[in-house]
Amino acid sequence: MKKSKVFWAYVAIAIIVYAVVQFSMSSGMIGSYYSNMLIIMCVNIILAVSLHLIIGITGQFSIGHAGFMAVGAYISAIVTMKLDLPFIVAIVAAGVVALFAGLLIGIPTLRLRGDYLAIATLGFAEIIRIVIVNIDYVGGAAGMTVSRQTTWTYAFFAMVITIIVIANYTKSRHGRACIAIREDEIAADAMGINTTYYKVVAFAIGAFFAGVAGAIFSHQLFFIQPTSFGFLKSFDILIYVVLGGLGSLSGSVLAAVLLTIVSTYLAEFPETRMIIYSLVLILVMLYRPTGLLGTKEITQFFKFGKKGGKNV
Repeated sequence: MKKSKVFWAYVAIAIIVYAVVQFSMSSGMIGSYYSNMLIIMCVNIILAVSLHLIIGITGQFSIGHAGFMAVGAYISAIVTMKLDLPFIVAIVAAGVVALFAGLLIGIPTLRLRGDYLAIATLGFAEIIRIVIVNIDYVGGAAGMTVSRQTTWTYAFFAMVITIIVIANYTKSRHGRACIAIREDEIAADAMGINTTYYKVVAFAIGAFFAGVAGAIFSHQLFFIQPTSFGFLKSFDILIYVVLGGLGSLSGSVLAAVLLTIVSTYLAEFPETRMIIYSLVLILVMLYRPTGLLGTKEITQFFKFGKKGGKNV
């Protein structure tokens, strides 16, 4: 009963936040510049939370998340621009195709561990980018024009659904199996946990939501090209998870919010942007090596959160 009340409290807070921002946008209190920042923030949160499931919960070091985002971006663009179907269909199609891409790379590579898995996933993301470059149907290296159909409503509720699904999956027996794999894969395997199965499932779910983020991202801009989904984008997403704290979902959300704000305001200073951005990350890693929240969730700082004990 207590957990149910907490859940509905979060739902109420989410609805209030949505309504306030939507009213502010409709009345002109929030201009296009900040509207765009809020939507990109939602996209980054989706990416961070989906990668959190793979790295923070299952312990699989993947640095190819931008590849799944690219799949979602281009599939959704094809659905709306070439097939002339509704945007909601494009979002679902983007997630489903990205999920299958996750299965395609996950089944053969998730038997690998550590650095070998990281190299394999990075290679996969680069293969996707090179394939897109050589497909004239989607504009190749020149890119593809996309109609702007993303709204605050689509971005916000996609973000909320992502957080709810990942949080509930983590608390389920499947999530506990993933945590066991993260802590000690050999011991988990010895206890009868099908480690390959759970790693592939986590990878597929993460890929699905990365595809959804790609769809929202591509329809927020008027133009997409393969260079937007290079390995640097994968590292950006990885930074959200590491900076927030490995194993902390709310930490990933917080890091995505903070770094989106920092990146947006530093965009006016292209010469010094990357230097300042890097210094911020270095300072945080020096003085807070476990990330902003470590392994804790933000609910632990409130009276209805868990007190004491180890949070996984």
